[in-house]
Amino acid sequence: MQLHIVSDATGETAARIVMATEVQFPEGNFQVIRHPRVETVADLRLVVERMRGQPAVAIYTLVEPQLRTEMRRLCRTAHIHYCDVLAQPLRAIAKVSGQAARMTPRARLPLDDRYFRRISAIEFAVKTDDGVGSALGKADVVLVGVSRTSKTPLSMYLGYLGLKTTNVPLVNGIEPPAELFTADPKKIVGLTIDANRLAEIRSERIQMMGGNRSYADLNAIYEELDFANRVFRRLRCPVIDVSELSIEEIALRIVRSVGATTVTSFEPPAPDRDDA
Repeated sequence: MQLHIVSDATGETAARIVMATEVQFPEGNFQVIRHPRVETVADLRLVVERMRGQPAVAIYTLVEPQLRTEMRRLCRTAHIHYCDVLAQPLRAIAKVSGQAARMTPRARLPLDDRYFRRISAIEFAVKTDDGVGSALGKADVVLVGVSRTSKTPLSMYLGYLGLKTTNVPLVNGIEPPAELFTADPKKIVGLTIDANRLAEIRSERIQMMGGNRSYADLNAIYEELDFANRVFRRLRCPVIDVSELSIEEIALRIVRSVGATTVTSFEPPAPDRDDA
């Protein structure tokens, strides 16, 4: 089955919706086809012609009323199921706010304080990756855990949310930096993982990147995790098991754990230009 994402911009908004929908059909065999920068009626006709006769659904985020109307007409004529992602939210917000939507395709996101806070936080995560001790006092969040517990990607994602995040790797037998134990405990979060799952992740990394096979040895991993648990108890910090969680889910738990109030929004990263 084909899922066609049609947009007058990048299509990221519709793509997120498709991703969230796909997981509800685990047995489905979907082919996702993106049609970005659709700007004319002629473009729409080409898209619909490609779907004609196929088991397909069109999911579109078109802002211009003329294009939305024409897309609806073309889909109905070709007997293609469709979903206008923006139609109902635009109507509902306009009704409640009493304001008319600008209906401006490819509108740029504003370069406001929230945007620059995100950029600053992302830069902070890059510069302080892997536990630069002097950064701990400046961070909003400090992640602590053994290797391959998603510390770095989480730091970047939380940076996108506007939280200055650093991380401290725990290595069995090596004392963590002293600054970690004098940092504000309210902003420290420990990350742990199932030993077998960690062995799988590390084995895959060794196959791709090479390295010492002891890195994925299960007995050594158990010892590492025991060492990490001892550090967590000393820190008295909350601990999150990342074994079966996505980056977004872990980040949400971290935000709740540290009681962050500066987070800009909790949604997947968007491009510089949005469909709406």
